[in-house]
Amino acid sequence: MKEKKKFGTRELVTAAVLLAICLVSQLFKNTSVFITGPIINACLILCILLCGWVPAIILCILTPVTSALITGAPIMQAVPILMPLIMIGNAVLVVIVGIIGHKTNVRLILGMIVGSVVKAIVMGLTISYGVLPHMLPAKMAKMLPALQAQFSVVQLVTALIGSVYAFIIWTAWKKAGKN
Repeated sequence: MKEKKKFGTRELVTAAVLLAICLVSQLFKNTSVFITGPIINACLILCILLCGWVPAIILCILTPVTSALITGAPIMQAVPILMPLIMIGNAVLVVIVGIIGHKTNVRLILGMIVGSVVKAIVMGLTISYGVLPHMLPAKMAKMLPALQAQFSVVQLVTALIGSVYAFIIWTAWKKAGKN
């Protein structure tokens, strides 16, 4: 991640494009989380690398909100506390990549792996094993095992796939001399 003292037009436009990519990908969330999840995670990682801390954290906050508005997921309506926990999971990924992964490709890969694992652990503990067993409405109780997997194992897989996408794009971006 390039250290930036100010947030300029380039960062604003880049962050806006990444948000737009997230919004378009969320149209496919009901098709497969394995389409949307990696794209969102890649955009979060690219945002910290290309734009800095503030836009990346803003994207971490906006993406769960836009997802809830676009997909209208019943689980989000039934258990609204999930939204800030998803925001925190996203922020964990971004912060770890931002701290570990900006000096070399090896450190970036390490940051992406550690960030993905820690994101999955945080979301697994807080959502899958903290909130859902205690706050899931009775009519959704049979969905608990699938939801627990969704907010733990699936988060790990989609974050790792998104990390691969981000690494490929970041490497091409650097080779093109854009950063």
